[in-house]
Amino acid sequence: MAVPPPPLPVTRAAAPDLQQGHGGAGAEVRRAAKALVFLAAVALPCLVLYHRAVVAPGDLLGAATMPWRRGAERDDDAAADLDSEDARLERVLTAAAMPNDTVILTTLNSAWSEPGSVLDVFLESFRSGESTRELLDHLVIVSLDTTSHARCRQVHRHCFALVTDGVDFSGQQNFMTDGYLKMMWRRIDFLREVLEKGFSFVFTDTDIVWFRNPLPHFYPDGDFQIACDHFTGNPSDLSNTPNGGFAYVRSNTETTEFYRFWYAARERHPGLHDQDVLNAIKRDPYVAELGIRIRFLSTELFGGLCEPSRNMSRVCTMHANCCIGLRRKISDLNAMLQDWRRFRALPREDKHSVSWTVPRNCRVCECSPTICLHASKDALLGTWTLLPPDPFQQSTVTFASVVYLQTSEVLELSM
Repeated sequence: MAVPPPPLPVTRAAAPDLQQGHGGAGAEVRRAAKALVFLAAVALPCLVLYHRAVVAPGDLLGAATMPWRRGAERDDDAAADLDSEDARLERVLTAAAMPNDTVILTTLNSAWSEPGSVLDVFLESFRSGESTRELLDHLVIVSLDTTSHARCRQVHRHCFALVTDGVDFSGQQNFMTDGYLKMMWRRIDFLREVLEKGFSFVFTDTDIVWFRNPLPHFYPDGDFQIACDHFTGNPSDLSNTPNGGFAYVRSNTETTEFYRFWYAARERHPGLHDQDVLNAIKRDPYVAELGIRIRFLSTELFGGLCEPSRNMSRVCTMHANCCIGLRRKISDLNAMLQDWRRFRALPREDKHSVSWTVPRNCRVCECSPTICLHASKDALLGTWTLLPPDPFQQSTVTFASVVYLQTSEVLELSM
C-alpha cells in the first residue's frame, strides 16, 4: 500500500510574504470600497426621494403593468371634480346655515369686489344696521371669478367659487349685454341647486344696503317672496312689478320645480333677463298648477331707487335699482348709508324729520313720452322691446335720436 506524500509545509513566513508583497494596493482597495459604500448609502435615499417627488405612485412600474391604477386615477379626478362643486357647496351652505337651514346669498364679480366698491358698502351696511351684524355669520358670497373669490376670502368667512366654463364674468357686466344675461341666468340655475339641497335662502344683490333684519317681516304663508320695483299695495297681486335682486324662497318641491321652469323659460323668451321672464311666466297655468304661493314684498320695507321706502323707522333694505353705472351706484349707496347714520344719531322725537337724499347720481325718470336711461349712445340707437310695467303690454319701438342731458349724463330718447 502506497503511503501518501506528506502535505506541503506552509510556514508563517509565506503568509507575510503574500501580505507584504501586495499590502499597499490592498489597503487602497479597501479604502475605495468603503468610500463607494458610503456614497451609495447617501445617494440611494436621495434618489428615492427625488423619484417619488417627480413620479406619481404607480408610474414607477408603468401604467401597462398596473392597469387598475388608470381606473383609480379617473375615480380620483371625478372625486376632485365632485368636491369642486357639489361637496364644496354643501360644506359652505352647512357652515353658514341658520338652525332652520336658511342662508343669505349674494353673487359677486371682480368689478364689484374691488376695495371701495359695492362689496365694501354692502358689508358695512350689515355692521351699521339694527340686528344685522350677526346675519353676516349666515351670509355666503358666491364669487363668479377667481379675483372676486380671492377678495371674498380676505374680507368674509363664507365664500363659494362658482366658475362657469368658457364664460368670463370678471368685468363690469352692463345691463342687458350678453355677459349680463349669462350671469343672471347662471344665478337662477345656481339658486335652484341650493333649493334642491334643502336650504331655504334670502337672495340679495350686492348693491342693496341692509338696515334691519328682514326675516321677521316675511309672510308666513309665502313660498316665493320677492321685492318690487313698484308695489301695488297687495302682496298677492300678480300685477306687482318684481325685482329679482331680493327674494326669500323656502326650500320645497314647489319652489325647486318653479326655479327649474323659470330657467327653462329663457329659451322661450330669448334676449330677456330673468326678471322680465319672471313677469312673463308668473301668470302661466303651469305655475298655478304647481301651487306655489307667490308674495310680493312691500317697498315700504324693501325699497329701492325705483320706489324708495318712505318710512325710515321700518325700512329693512334699500336697493340701488333703476340705476345703471357702477360709479353712480357706489355714490348713491354711500349716500343711503349716510342718511341711515344720520337717522340713527337723532333722538326719537326728531327721527320723523329725516328723509332720503337719494337718488343723487342715479336719476330716475318718468317713461312717458320719452324714456330716460343711463347708457351709451351706440347701445341705445336701434330697436328695443319695452316692458313697462306690464309685460303683456310690451311694444317695440325704434329710437330716432339721442339727446344728451349734460348736467346728469342721462340720455333722453325720443321715439
